[in-house]
Amino acid sequence: MKFNYRSFQWLLTAGILTTGLYSCLDLNEEVYSEVVASNFQPTEKDIPSIIAPVYGSFRGLMMGWQGYLDTQEESADCIITPARPNGWYDGGTYLRMHQHNWTSLQWQPTNIWQSAYRSITTANRVMSQIEEGEIPITDGREAVIAELRATRAFAYYLLLDNHGNVPIVTDFKDVSLPEQKSRQEVYDFVVSELQEAMPLLSEDASSTYGQLNKWGVQTLLAKIFLNAEVYTGSPEWEKCIAACDAVINGNGGYELDDNYSDVFNWENHTSPEIIFAVPYDEIYGTGNLVHMKTLDPLSRFVYDMQAGPWGGNCAVPQFIDTYDEQDGRLQDTWIMGPQHSASTGEVVIDYQKTVPSMNGTASNDGFRIGKYAIKQGATGSLDNDYPMFRYADVLMMKAEALLRTGRADEAATLVTQVRERAFRDTDPSKAQVTGAELMQGSSYNYGIQNEDGSVEGTGGADIPFGRLLDELGWEFAAEAHRRQDLIRFGVFYTKSWFNHSPHAQAETRTIFPIPNDEINKNPNLTQNPGYAN
Repeated sequence: MKFNYRSFQWLLTAGILTTGLYSCLDLNEEVYSEVVASNFQPTEKDIPSIIAPVYGSFRGLMMGWQGYLDTQEESADCIITPARPNGWYDGGTYLRMHQHNWTSLQWQPTNIWQSAYRSITTANRVMSQIEEGEIPITDGREAVIAELRATRAFAYYLLLDNHGNVPIVTDFKDVSLPEQKSRQEVYDFVVSELQEAMPLLSEDASSTYGQLNKWGVQTLLAKIFLNAEVYTGSPEWEKCIAACDAVINGNGGYELDDNYSDVFNWENHTSPEIIFAVPYDEIYGTGNLVHMKTLDPLSRFVYDMQAGPWGGNCAVPQFIDTYDEQDGRLQDTWIMGPQHSASTGEVVIDYQKTVPSMNGTASNDGFRIGKYAIKQGATGSLDNDYPMFRYADVLMMKAEALLRTGRADEAATLVTQVRERAFRDTDPSKAQVTGAELMQGSSYNYGIQNEDGSVEGTGGADIPFGRLLDELGWEFAAEAHRRQDLIRFGVFYTKSWFNHSPHAQAETRTIFPIPNDEINKNPNLTQNPGYAN
């Protein structure tokens, strides 16, 4: 697995045999075609170099500056970026994300749109070149096309979830302005593409790290079916269960890692839990900036870092209060309390749980994201790969679908399985959860937080299956899950947290606006409800 990981990671960086990873690279198409046609006769070992650039834009998106992780978490109830003494107001962008006041000019949702369409365009281009013989693949041609379709469908899944009503483009040479499709049409397209591609995809997990294999596509289908009611108005719980079972009972060899923290450290490409990851490298595959965005500048001395972090985002205190203190995921996810210099042992900063408000915070206010373990001597980009899909997610998706179809005790068995490693070294008896408990409300104290830390609100006891929402929060904090989960549980547009109250047009906030620049370029696009152009 490690050899394949490093090879594919380098190919992602190099962008071999494509016009580049990012649209800002302006390579000459004619020269490219001449090189391929006259000098390149690909064999099986060359296939990764053909498909790697389609995955390329995901690296810049997932963990990068104001990327996917930020968009999914900053709009939810676990992570915030308050103004700090060293800045971080940034024209109010983080405050708007927190209060759901984003507009069609907001960069974070625009970043998702642009990055997704970058991969879509690249996939369409490479498929066109294969079909026209510019990339003369003979052996394995159908499998390569299938993976390109699956990766393109993954990019469309990001658009389906975040923007809803988007154009579907499959012909690279079609220069006409594309027509906008409804969210239902985008949903149907993504599901169809994945189902048609899946039989041709590899089942070998050991040779496809960082790529969408059969099991990654099954997991993606499970995710889409889990959220089908949000996307289309019609639930698909049984289809979600079936897709999860295909992974659980398949021969991919995935299982829960023995140690929760190992799923996220700088060697996490060896984890048996990761089904689909976006690879990063501190030198050759940069872009994982989570430590730079969360650590205070003084934490540089704690990790003997080669770059000074910027000290922005942190945990919402109300979310931290939901943890059981003996839950190992609390320590494994958050950096808390006194932090000591690696060279002198002196305390350089003491992170406090409290955060007064989105304005006027101290540099040490708020626990910091430590889930993606920071090694000594870290550069400005982490080695840690981003686990987009992992086996725990499969178990929890199945548990939720079972719970919502009246099989609470079966759901509890799966949730207990996930909880066991979190309490293994503290109090194993606390790992056990019952179906009746999963049907209870949330322990999150929802409401507006005052500057003294008190909360005015109604709490979370009225949230159906709120205990499972809590479980999802503890297991998947800082993994870009929370926005989607809050929407599915009806919390995103009904509850208050920290300095966030439900928006005046709250239900329209479940999808982001079509970016203003795209509206201006394409008269076939209509803005999503609740937003001005």
